[in-house]
Order: sequence, then C-alpha cells, then structure tokens
Amino acid sequence: MAEGVRIDKWLFAVRLFKTRSQASEECRKGKVTIGGMNVKPSREIKVGETIQLRRPPITRSYKVIALTGNRMSAKLVPEFMVETTPASELEILEVHKNMSVYNRERGTGRPTKKDRRDLDDFFDV
Repeated sequence: MAEGVRIDKWLFAVRLFKTRSQASEECRKGKVTIGGMNVKPSREIKVGETIQLRRPPITRSYKVIALTGNRMSAKLVPEFMVETTPASELEILEVHKNMSVYNRERGTGRPTKKDRRDLDDFFDV
C-alpha cells in the first residue's frame, strides 16, 4: 500500500466522482475539506483521516480505511472507506428529496397549461 495518495486520485478511485478531473475541480472549488480546511487536489491523504464532501443540501463525511490510486469495482469500496455522515444529515437529504415541489413521473412530458394551473392552485402560488 502507498504511504500517501493524492486526494483527487483517491476520491476518483473510491467512486465518489465519475472522473478524476471532477474530483480535482471540486477540491479547487473548496467543496472538499479535511479537518475543516479546504484541500488542494494534490494534497496527500493518510489512513484514518476524515474527509468532508459538501454536496448541497448536506455535507457527507468519509473515513479513510485504506489508500489506493487505482479505480476499483463498487464491491471493493467498503474496504477502503466508511461513510461517517451523521444520521441527522441523511434525514435532511431524505426530506429534501421528498419536498420536490413538482414531482412528476418520468416520461410523462411537460405539464399542460391545465396541469400547471391545477398545480399552482394546489400549492397556492
């Protein structure tokens, strides 16, 4: 195992981002923190560190169990990290998901004028 791995490489390897460039970009934007401090994509992480990843409306936390720079299958991810996000944060995410104002079935197309008026009347807009 490596002594230290770049954080952008690790985030990509454990499938938190689809591409390494997305992981690097999120680091540059200040959405990835360790110990409350924003990190650069080149920062090396160590086993035992907790990484916070801000994805509105919540901040997810992950503890590093092992290091790797190579992308892996989804089945192997639990061997390299564990999610430590508090239950209260996950509840906020669930509430936010359920509060979608205009939740329509996929594939039904755009609402008609009548559908829109009915929705507006229902929600008192």
